[in-house]
Amino acid sequence: MEATTPDITKDYVGIVTAIRGLTVEVQLIKNRPDIKELLLIEEHPEVYLEVNFFRNEKAICLNLNNDQTVRCGQKIYRTRTRVTVPVGPKTMGRVFNALGAALDKAEEITDNRRSITEPSGTNSYRSSQKLELLETGLKVIDFLTPFVKGRKIGIVGGAGVGKTVLTMEMIHNVTRSEKSLSIYCGVGERIREGNELYETLKDTDVLKNTVMFFGQMDATPAIRSMVGPAAATAAEYFRDEEGRDILFFVDNIYRHVQAMTELSTNLGLIPSEGGYSPMVFSDLRRLQDRLSSTEHGTITSVQAVYIPADDLSDPAVQAISQQLDSVLVLSRSIAEQGIRPAVDLLKTTSSLLTPQIVGERHYRLAERVQAIMQKYDSLKNIIAIVGENELSPGDRADYQNAKKLIQFFSQDFSVAEKFSGKPGEYYTLEQTLDGIEEIINGKATDSKAAEAEKPAEAKPAEVAPVEEKK
Repeated sequence: MEATTPDITKDYVGIVTAIRGLTVEVQLIKNRPDIKELLLIEEHPEVYLEVNFFRNEKAICLNLNNDQTVRCGQKIYRTRTRVTVPVGPKTMGRVFNALGAALDKAEEITDNRRSITEPSGTNSYRSSQKLELLETGLKVIDFLTPFVKGRKIGIVGGAGVGKTVLTMEMIHNVTRSEKSLSIYCGVGERIREGNELYETLKDTDVLKNTVMFFGQMDATPAIRSMVGPAAATAAEYFRDEEGRDILFFVDNIYRHVQAMTELSTNLGLIPSEGGYSPMVFSDLRRLQDRLSSTEHGTITSVQAVYIPADDLSDPAVQAISQQLDSVLVLSRSIAEQGIRPAVDLLKTTSSLLTPQIVGERHYRLAERVQAIMQKYDSLKNIIAIVGENELSPGDRADYQNAKKLIQFFSQDFSVAEKFSGKPGEYYTLEQTLDGIEEIINGKATDSKAAEAEKPAEAKPAEVAPVEEKK
């Protein structure tokens, strides 16, 4: 954002009367500003206050960067502008913060900027005639949570179970195509992880087709809450103005809710269930609505979701999950066994796993896998008491097949190769289905199982149209 010189005779608003954390109260004298308008402090053009709401004759503002130069008694002026971010071709391969400032030490982009608080206004649209599958090369995702163009998939898990690494691997595999355009939104995550992702995309030549927005752990909750809308603004431009199909990655969408909750507390708003303000969930829905497909283009979203205290029933986690088409649940108990990705095959769900979308063979195999895993879950307690040898032959076979399936879905990641020393693996959907079919039918001998699990050569993700029945 560039500082503007206010007209003292026309733009004077009032004076600062109180400061509480990020909250700044401005006593209005004249020229009532607009909601979300940026206000300027006299003699400090580098500091911006954003109007949040009004209380009596005061404007309640947020000190976006928590700048310590704000003092009581300072004069405040209007800028008649809002927070904007750059959009368009110039942003490709660049990294920005929530205020649109460059984080990659390259030239600032001052032209072709858009307000992050104003959605494009284009009506959302979903085709009822044709759905397109994107192949990720990850067995468990392609099989249990099909990656459908224009829809939303969530990677849900507690701290340290592999959400970020799995998201990075999806970016690595899906964005290989020259035609793909990716937007990455980093909310409240570690600075180290953001830097590693940037270097990985740069080394694999994917960065040139990617726009990145960051508001990480060291940023204020005001900045962290604005990263999502900033990245959505960039996605809306490419979708509506250029008719592009966008892959939109968020890590971590729960941190957006957390930032909004921190702001609500700072503003003195009354919390509701779970300590979350009711405004948080309406804000979340508005953000999710912006990540929708239109008649011009599509936004396919992958969202990492942190689970506080590994509690899937947390109100914020439930609110996020309700707005996703597929939910991939990562389990700490599975991660402790050294299996990556640590996916809970029973809790993972998808509304897109239907015969019309994935085909009859894929759907029937998924049904059988879920039945075997449910039986495996019920047999674990029995085996802990009487042992596996006391099971019937049928139950013993299902139990062994379930253990083989859990191992089959384990996979080495390309983005972790420099840490593990193991080369990344890419599997086609056909290879995945063949391997599962052999395990279920009991045909997978040691040699055959090894052959079924042999990864294909890494290749660009291909789009395969699938006709959907009306």
